[in-house]
Amino acid sequence: RRRSREEGAEAGSMSQRALRRLRGEQRGQEPLEPGGLLLGPEEGAGEEPGRGRRGPERGGLSNLYELITNEELEDDLGPKEERAESRLNEQDGTGNNEEAETGEPESDGQRAGKDTQPQDQTVTKLQPASTNKPRKKKKKRKNKRTAAGETLEDDDLEDIDSILEKMEDSCGLSYETKSGVIADSRPLLYVEHRNLNPETELKRYFGARAVLGDQRPRQRQRQYIRSTWLTAPKNTWPRYSKTGIAMRLLETRRGVQHFTFEHHREYQQVQFRFLDAVESLDPNNIVLLLQMNPYHVDSLLQLSEVCRMQEDQEMARDLVERALYSLECAFHPVFSLTSGTCRLDYRRPENRAFYLSLFKHMIFLEKRGCPRTALEFCKLLLSLDPENDPLCVLLLIDLLSLRAREYAFLTRMFQEWEGHRNLSQLPNFAFSVPLAYFLLSQQEELSEVELSQARERAAHLLQHALIMFPSVLMPLLDRCSVQPDSRVTSHSFFGLQAQISQPPALNQLVSLYVGRTHSLWKDPAIMAWLETNVHEVLQRVDTSEPVVEEFAQKRKVRYQSAPRNISRHVILSELKEATAALPLEVTSQSVMGFDPLPPLDSITSYTRPERTNHPSNESTLSLFFRSLLPNFTLQGEVRQDGDEEARAGQDLNQGVNRLMAAMRDMLANIQFQEPPRDENPDGDADWD
Repeated sequence: RRRSREEGAEAGSMSQRALRRLRGEQRGQEPLEPGGLLLGPEEGAGEEPGRGRRGPERGGLSNLYELITNEELEDDLGPKEERAESRLNEQDGTGNNEEAETGEPESDGQRAGKDTQPQDQTVTKLQPASTNKPRKKKKKRKNKRTAAGETLEDDDLEDIDSILEKMEDSCGLSYETKSGVIADSRPLLYVEHRNLNPETELKRYFGARAVLGDQRPRQRQRQYIRSTWLTAPKNTWPRYSKTGIAMRLLETRRGVQHFTFEHHREYQQVQFRFLDAVESLDPNNIVLLLQMNPYHVDSLLQLSEVCRMQEDQEMARDLVERALYSLECAFHPVFSLTSGTCRLDYRRPENRAFYLSLFKHMIFLEKRGCPRTALEFCKLLLSLDPENDPLCVLLLIDLLSLRAREYAFLTRMFQEWEGHRNLSQLPNFAFSVPLAYFLLSQQEELSEVELSQARERAAHLLQHALIMFPSVLMPLLDRCSVQPDSRVTSHSFFGLQAQISQPPALNQLVSLYVGRTHSLWKDPAIMAWLETNVHEVLQRVDTSEPVVEEFAQKRKVRYQSAPRNISRHVILSELKEATAALPLEVTSQSVMGFDPLPPLDSITSYTRPERTNHPSNESTLSLFFRSLLPNFTLQGEVRQDGDEEARAGQDLNQGVNRLMAAMRDMLANIQFQEPPRDENPDGDADWD
């Protein structure tokens, strides 16, 4: 019987050794039971002579301090190992206690623990504390790491986006507004880095495998291109080197940091050559300049405009991204894209390239089908100068919010900015905000009270918008291919007179809004909701409510002339309906793609050298020779600069002047011979 017990104990110890190997543990690291360590003469009562020393002789414990549990190792254990270990302790604990009481053979871990007690009693005193207390601390640490009161499971770690959403929801980043709509408690123009990457949005639509494809192995080969937030560098781009652009911190006022870009002397020389290339009206000169300076920002923007006019959208987008990459590489270390407290003055010519690059990139993203990414760039563009808004992105941010289904952001912006910016006086906000409330009322996750509040708010704001801007309805229905009923067409409030009597500046805003957002109103449910509110407005007009006359007076007083930033936005929008409504003082100016309608109060840090003033009464032949020979001058004309190059070309000019004199004489002596007259013009000629 004793022999059978020994064989069973050896089989049990072998099975436990196999389990320890599977778990990656060493011998002697098993958690001991509360009665496993006893100090006293009862400890070795049931042991045979020499059996208690077998553990150390086999090398199971080469270090006495291995009995002390390492907290860091316990923190690294996964939840699956903890569950398996707890099950083993439950299964083995009862058997080990029975063996200790009856004097039957014990497991190797218990023998090793008992043999080490006489050698160092401090170790045995620390053992129970290290097996119980650190586990409680470990759970507290996990709770602190998640900051949400919930521990993350292994399955959730596979989806990073879901983890981030859980953390944002648990950190209390939202609050409930008066209208019942859940809004974000972060700053309004807060920008997230992950939303600046269009691949993040495309992965959400089509999956990572469809978006990335075989790009992952290629990225390992790109070692010389630094990673940026605004754009993703491409292998086809030229190798980047310092271009001569830098950013400087001007001042910090009330927690807002004011920066500016600076052009070094070498970059200024390239800028002067670029201006000469633009005046030559030959895009090939810009291409030659880019071959020598592949990251010159204004050349990239101007050539992108040329490619867009030639319908090469892919090349145009690539050039804009390269310009953004060049500017981001010159950022100041303190300049932040996400804080919303960094400012750039558009009056400085060096800063305008960054504004235009962001705007053009935002337009390309919207055309590419990434409205959420375009909205993030729009918020970034607005945060650079929210007071002046030099490119007037407020006329576009509502469209991007609706297409990205960020209705809560649009309603929150209207609530926070209406008091000091009068957003309701812009037709796009007047109609898009009630549309956002209506779309919120169609969501099922809101309560019935919140849905009713959103419907009431949407109807109230839409009726105010129709009374304030009655000229929007008929063009909107026409673009949606909807025929209004007889009551609407016969009423003078929405008739042709409303469109004719509106000021030209208001006509620009209406044409811009209708041309951009008419596709959002084609939904049958939205059109039925619009029809109901139109009839309500006609009833209020027939009853002569005071608000109708009040809004009519506001239309007459306001919208007399469009600000310069709105005209700049209309030019960049490329909408024919809005461009046709531009005033004459804007259309008569020469508009450059790299700097459309520069501010009248520009702050220039360096000026272009003065060029030679040529007389305005030159002949066509003289202009022709001047285009071939830039140093050509007429007889008697004295060059103001007095360059050595001009002196060296005097002999050539004399020869050309003699050639011109000879050509004048030749042209003056040319006589045209009259054709022979027919002596009998009316006579009948015989046909042979």
